[in-house]
Parts: sequence; C-alpha cells; structure tokens
Amino acid sequence: SDDHRKAKEIGSLLSDLSYIKKVEPIETNIVIFEIDENYYSSEVFTTMLLQKDIHIISMGQGKLRMVTHLDYTATMHDRLLSILPKL
Repeated sequence: SDDHRKAKEIGSLLSDLSYIKKVEPIETNIVIFEIDENYYSSEVFTTMLLQKDIHIISMGQGKLRMVTHLDYTATMHDRLLSILPKL
C-alpha cells in the first residue's frame, strides 16, 4: 500500500507539470506517463534524470514508466518529488 501511495503522489505531481502530456490512471505501483516532446524528447528527459541517479524506463513514442517498490525509500521519493518540478 505504501508503494501504491507513492506512485499516486508521483502521478499527481506529474499531472501538474507543463512538460507532461498525460498521466495514465494509477492503480498499482506503476506510473505510466507521456512527455510533451515539445519540451523534451524522451531521451533527453531520461538522460536528465539519469544524471541525477534516477532511473526510469522509456516505452517509446514519448511514453515513460516509473515503478515504486520495497527498495524505493522515502528519501528517494522525497528527492524525486523535489527534482521533477525543477526540470
């Protein structure tokens, strides 16, 4: 349930960001969203996050995926939530 809560928090934040085109409904610990490629390509976005040691999965065509899990700590979560609005 903690992983699901964190995923919903990530989805909520992503929904408010101008460079995010769409966030799929979140039912579990998986967050699938589309980046607005008028802002960043998926490759640029994932590289920017990777440079901050944040690993996400590109699904192609602007779709990206984040997964929360047992090893995803509260510290990591807070850090992610603070970084995303600054990109």
